[in-house]
Amino acid sequence: MEEQMACCSCKKKERSEKEYKDLINRLSRIEGQVRGVKRMVEEDAYCIDILTQVSAITSALNSFNKVLLAEHIKTCVTDDIRAGKDETVDELVGTLQKLMK
Repeated sequence: MEEQMACCSCKKKERSEKEYKDLINRLSRIEGQVRGVKRMVEEDAYCIDILTQVSAITSALNSFNKVLLAEHIKTCVTDDIRAGKDETVDELVGTLQKLMK
């Protein structure tokens, strides 16, 4: 049963401690950046300064997506293809199309 929990096709994935910490740390930094932008708005900061910080948040989110997507392809997608679950490729293609909008 533990092996099933690690698969992506059952819509859950157990991550290594290193992967988990890396993702959580990235999200915590992004969360802090968003709080900073909120504070800037509350304090009537200059628009360009806010836009610059929002751009940094967007870049951080894109970086998070790249790391998560790479890990997904290396583990979930690869494992599912090896197991003959070709529908995972369709799911990946759909996800990439959403990310590239």
